[in-house]
Amino acid sequence: MRLQGQRAVVTGAASGIGLATAECFLTEGASVALLDQDDAALTRTGDRLARTYPGRVHVEMVDVADNDAVRTAMAGVLDALGGVDILINAAGVNVFADPLVVNAELWQRCMSINLEGAWHCIQALLPSMLSQSRGHVVNIASVHGHRIIPGAFPYPVAKHGLIGLTRSLGIEYAARGIRINSISPGLIRTPSAQAWLDGLSEAERQQQMELLPCKRFGEASEVAATALFLAGDEARFINATDILIDGGRSQVYHL
Repeated sequence: MRLQGQRAVVTGAASGIGLATAECFLTEGASVALLDQDDAALTRTGDRLARTYPGRVHVEMVDVADNDAVRTAMAGVLDALGGVDILINAAGVNVFADPLVVNAELWQRCMSINLEGAWHCIQALLPSMLSQSRGHVVNIASVHGHRIIPGAFPYPVAKHGLIGLTRSLGIEYAARGIRINSISPGLIRTPSAQAWLDGLSEAERQQQMELLPCKRFGEASEVAATALFLAGDEARFINATDILIDGGRSQVYHL
């Protein structure tokens, strides 16, 4: 098992990429703290995983946008797990709008969850990681942090910022045993993406498929596998780096 004895925190763990990553890490032997703001979904997920992996699942309901709540939740995690080796920042929210209708509330919602939330979690766990001279952080960014899609504002702003946060902190703490990387998923079949796809016509769904060189959508388990690699010893010389996982779509010039 690649993460035997490791202690991990996964935010946004009740569904999608966060859930897939938590399940992957548990399968590989880690103890995992599941964090999410959806109390009902988190409870269902936590109970299910605890039955399969007894003694290795801890649950904390928290809104990562609330810095004080994050500090309290992370204190509970550190107490329960005895420390943290890996942090996966997968909590996020889609905020897509016309720039002219984005008010302060909508802007802040996007930034506080997609960018500030990751920083809150890193900031809360960094002292513990530094004290053990070891820690791996993986931020779930987005292809929107590399390519601009009209109508998606201000989401790309937050994801560009998250990649910048990854690079900055990765360099800042590299000499002290901390690695910080990010993953930028493209069109991944998560519940939110599936809901969007279900709202399209068959022709529109096929059009989205044709934009992908591999002619298929990505799976959350594939993002989780990338997070597993980055969090493990195989990637110990990879730091302050973002990995695109979009089937090559962002490299194609579409006429």
